[in-house]
Amino acid sequence: MFEIIKRDGLARIGRFETRSGVLETPALLPVVNPKIFTVTPRELYDEFGFRALITNSYIIKNNPALKERALNEGLHKMLDFEGVIMTDSGTFQSHMYGEVEVTNEEMVQFQKDIGTDIGTVLDIFTEPYWTKEETAASIEVTLERMQQACDMKGEMMINGVVQGSVYPDLREDCARRMAVMDIDVHPIGGVVPLMEQYRYSELVDVIIASKKGLNPNRPVHLFGAGHPMVLALATLLGCDLFDSASYAKFARDDRMMFIDGTYRLGDMQSLDCNCPACRGHTLETLKKLPKDDRTRLLARHNLYQITQELALIRRYIREGRLWELVEIRCRGHPALLDALRRLKTHTEFLERTEPISRDGALFYTGSESRARPPFHRYAERLMTRYVPSASKAAVFPDGGKPYSRAYADEFDKARRAGYVPVVVSPFGPVPAELDEIYPLAQSLFPENTDAETVSATDEMTFNFLEKMGFEEVIEYEEIPDNGEQGYDADLIRARAISNYQFGIEATDAMFRGEIEIVKSRKTGKIRNVISDGEHILSLRAGDGLYTLKPAGALRILEKVPAPFMRVAVNDDSVPFVSNGRNAFCQFVLEMDKEIRPMEEVIVVDKDDRFLATGRALLVENEVRSLKKGIAVKVRSGNGDEA
Repeated sequence: MFEIIKRDGLARIGRFETRSGVLETPALLPVVNPKIFTVTPRELYDEFGFRALITNSYIIKNNPALKERALNEGLHKMLDFEGVIMTDSGTFQSHMYGEVEVTNEEMVQFQKDIGTDIGTVLDIFTEPYWTKEETAASIEVTLERMQQACDMKGEMMINGVVQGSVYPDLREDCARRMAVMDIDVHPIGGVVPLMEQYRYSELVDVIIASKKGLNPNRPVHLFGAGHPMVLALATLLGCDLFDSASYAKFARDDRMMFIDGTYRLGDMQSLDCNCPACRGHTLETLKKLPKDDRTRLLARHNLYQITQELALIRRYIREGRLWELVEIRCRGHPALLDALRRLKTHTEFLERTEPISRDGALFYTGSESRARPPFHRYAERLMTRYVPSASKAAVFPDGGKPYSRAYADEFDKARRAGYVPVVVSPFGPVPAELDEIYPLAQSLFPENTDAETVSATDEMTFNFLEKMGFEEVIEYEEIPDNGEQGYDADLIRARAISNYQFGIEATDAMFRGEIEIVKSRKTGKIRNVISDGEHILSLRAGDGLYTLKPAGALRILEKVPAPFMRVAVNDDSVPFVSNGRNAFCQFVLEMDKEIRPMEEVIVVDKDDRFLATGRALLVENEVRSLKKGIAVKVRSGNGDEA
């Protein structure tokens, strides 16, 4: 069983339960050659903290001594490893050396017999140079074998390997067809040649296509990916498990893994590593070690590099900053930079799992940052949900944040003259009333803006001004001094934020009759919105967005048809949610597909009656497929304002 504990877009920290223990993801499984222990499985468990490994059942089966031991003792005892053991089936051997002389049925049964925790089907490795017709035909064979493995697996978990070469449509179709099978883990296979040839941009397409078809309730394993330089990117794309044989192979070839690449010991000019394996050594002392000792030391160094990067990735996921780490890592190699830029073609898909807001600021690291989902979301919502408060616009250059403070006098002058103040920012045009919402106010950009961002901003501003249909647009220096038009800046801001966050229809449902704006005496910012005496919304200081109150939720339910903003739960969950308990995935009947993580939602019963308000932690397809985990963090139940 797989549970999402923490998420950052597609990336997730998960809890994967197996019969040999719980595995926290993202995790790497070191590949252990059953004939050669460069680092022993016991050391992998005790010293490095690896709670899972992968070994090759095909090699074991074809070695009489190993086969006898595995059948008599069991795989865990033979390897002296108490964690989770996954076994490969011989598919990679077929890629390397040609067809293997074994059947799928034999390999699945053998993996069961030796006590494998997670076995692997004997799938067909789809090579990047294959035609689409060859690839499609091989997928049919893999799917047949996969169903056979599912029927045979018993208590053993099974890997359903997604194949499809470099054809995204075949990858997605293969993934969708496997998603309905009784599979436990979904490796993405056939990608080693892409990584060996530094075809990382194609790797992005392959992973995204596979993710589109897979169930979110199963861990995704990127087969053969274990170099620290690619782990952050793959995790960002939703991969949970990885494996590496390179830590040992590179060590035997006197090569050392680092976050920025792999380097031959003979070519290195100095050693600046302070990992436990290298500590106390210089480049010269490493070179002088006997070959076997040096191999063991370099393998341990490579493992420490992997574990250090994975620990950093988990921290960045918890802090909601994985995009920044990925952008930093991808600037370490031109091929990875190509992959980072390829993400732009998948922004719409990535936006679906992007949180509405984060605790920290958005750091801009270069023009590639504009491919992040928050940029796409802001542009889309601005163009479809913003309602101008005046028929004319005055354009301002980017200034200090928040703009309404930096330009306080100038904005007032524009408002009194009948103009909407619009700031041209790196996000594009920012109407004054939206300047404090996430991520506009919670972002950091360099003072020297790159030409690509300037061009994109200018184009978006032009399109915005044209779409809004302003009858006049002027530069801020041209605002007349004699304006006397009255305006309510707080009400303009309150409605604009609601439009942006909830949509125009929901705003019209909530904002009715007499509107009272309650402001903080200390900061002067909006705190609460009262409509006809009812507290409908509270504005959060951290992200400038609203917390939905029960009175506001009831108005939306009354005026806006289901499933808008709804999460419907079954009868068993009703009394708990009504009393402020969280709504769990297994009790959800229906959910609005447009809900994003951390978005305000309304929890209702099967008859659309109000139960509670809260914030969604997962999106619809995740909630629908997961058997465990919180769907909605409930805040207020049955009209309680607490």
